[in-house]
Amino acid sequence: MTSTGPYDPAGLIEAGLPFDRAPYQALVTAVLAWATPDLARRDYEQIALQLTGHGLAVAADVQFRASQLTQDSGRRALAEVVLGEAERRLSVPVVGTATCVQGRARLVRDLYERLDRLTENSRLLPPPPQAVELSLRCREGRLA
Repeated sequence: MTSTGPYDPAGLIEAGLPFDRAPYQALVTAVLAWATPDLARRDYEQIALQLTGHGLAVAADVQFRASQLTQDSGRRALAEVVLGEAERRLSVPVVGTATCVQGRARLVRDLYERLDRLTENSRLLPPPPQAVELSLRCREGRLA
């Protein structure tokens, strides 16, 4: 398999829509708890693609929130380091192995940690305007 992530030509994954965090955190916890996993290659690939897609969405949220901070902010600088690492790791093609899946799970965990740091002790930032528009279109059943 040569794909690095899910097929998303419209850019909906990174559109800033609110995402359900709990299922992905449960998936990350389960994947990182694997001692001796024995899944089929295709199963590993599917889990890695799920984590990749979600990682892209969380990274977009981290990027948006970090961009709202001043250039000299320490939280922004740390977010940029994590985002650089995320970009590097997410650009590597998905491989159907436990090692690949666990690496993606660690990345999603790291992105959530950075997102939490960006939002703690501060008011939550509103979603970007394009996310609000896209959310309304989704509710109305018109994605195009």
